[in-house]
Order: sequence, then structure tokens, then C-alpha cells
Amino acid sequence: MDKPEKKHLVVLTGAGISAESGIRTFRDDNGLWEGHDVMEVATPEGWKKNRELVLDFYNQRRKACRNALPNTAHLKLAEMEQQYRVTIVTQNVDDLHERAGSTRVIHLHGELFKAQSSLDPRLVYPMEGTEINLGDTCEKGSQLRPFVVWFGEPVPKMDAAIAAVKDADAFAVIGTSLLVYPAAGLIEFAAAEIPKYILDPKMPAYYPAANLIPIEQTAGKGVLLLEAYLQRQFFPQ
Repeated sequence: MDKPEKKHLVVLTGAGISAESGIRTFRDDNGLWEGHDVMEVATPEGWKKNRELVLDFYNQRRKACRNALPNTAHLKLAEMEQQYRVTIVTQNVDDLHERAGSTRVIHLHGELFKAQSSLDPRLVYPMEGTEINLGDTCEKGSQLRPFVVWFGEPVPKMDAAIAAVKDADAFAVIGTSLLVYPAAGLIEFAAAEIPKYILDPKMPAYYPAANLIPIEQTAGKGVLLLEAYLQRQFFPQ
């Protein structure tokens, strides 16, 4: 007799989950990202204006990421694959989910440890080190750039993320304010009847949705509560 298919848990993660590993993956309240104006380091215009600044900024982000470790939340989500079919949809560009052991990760905003051709976006290369420098080129001779989706650029993985959310038996949001679109709109694609959990110590302003369950905790503590909720939902005693 075949085993029943695992329930599908889809988790949208944002800066809050990586912050507990010491990584700042998005902008502060004052519009700065690690002291830089996001328009200078996270837009096509900023790239055209000062490629060296942009490359150095992401080189520093890679070094910080390399020194960081997955935290309790990353590790618990990976562990939950033993009981659920877990898909992580992340707004973060770090690799902490993968290093924790998660096997299905959709990076909406790109990946720090990959380089991309500035001429042909289909040309993407894994990185062994932490730096992309001026003069590093793709096979077509064009300068390599960070494999990061900047403001004003399309989000190629959005369709895959939407498909995952539509298929979910449960949907969780961890460490994101639900203000950055199109990622913030993913919750709208979750079926009305499934449970939707929002984990954040400062609950984002969000209009009531069907079966919405707030968990006002940090990512590490909140994931433990999420696991308990899911256990009661899908494996009641």
C-alpha cells in the first residue's frame, strides 16, 4: 500500500529570518541598506552610474553571508521536510536555507553566490569565491553583474512561486512585512480554506484573510509554534 502523499507546506521568507543570523538582507526604515542608498546599489540605474560601487557592495554582502550560519528557523524548516513537502519561497538572496538543508528553495530576488551576464540574463554562473570584479566577463565578453533582481526589473521566478502557493495545503509567512511586491501578493493565491500563518514579532498591517493565524514571535521561536499548529492541523490525536 502506497504511503499517503505528504502535505505541502509553502513558506514565504524575508529579511526577518536572516536577521537572526546577523544578515541584513533588505533596507532599513530610513531607506538604507548597510549604509547605502538602495537606489544606488539595487537598481539598473545605479549599475549604469557606478558599476564598481555596486560590485563592491555585493562582494561585501557575500563575505558577510559566508561568515553567517543558518539559525534555528532555517534548520527547523529544513527538518520539517521529514514530515511535509516543504517549498521555501524566499525574498532573501543569501544561501542560508540551502545550507540548513532545505531542498526546494525558490529565490524570488536572485542568489548572491551566482553571477549573471549584463548582456544576456540567461547566462548565469555559480561562484566559488565571494567577488565579482570589473573586467570579469561572461562568455560573450560582457561584464558580469550580481545575479540579483533589482528594483524595476522583472521577477522571473514569480510564476513558479505562484504555482507552489496555489498547490499549498498550508502557507506561512516568516520575517517579511508583506509590503514588497510582487512577493507580498503571493498570499492572495493561497486557497481560502487552507491555514495561513504570519510569523513576526511586529505583525505587519494586513487586512483579515480567511484562516489567518498570527504568531507574534521571532522567526526562531515562531517556527516552533508553527510546527505545533501544523501538527494539530494535519495529525490530530
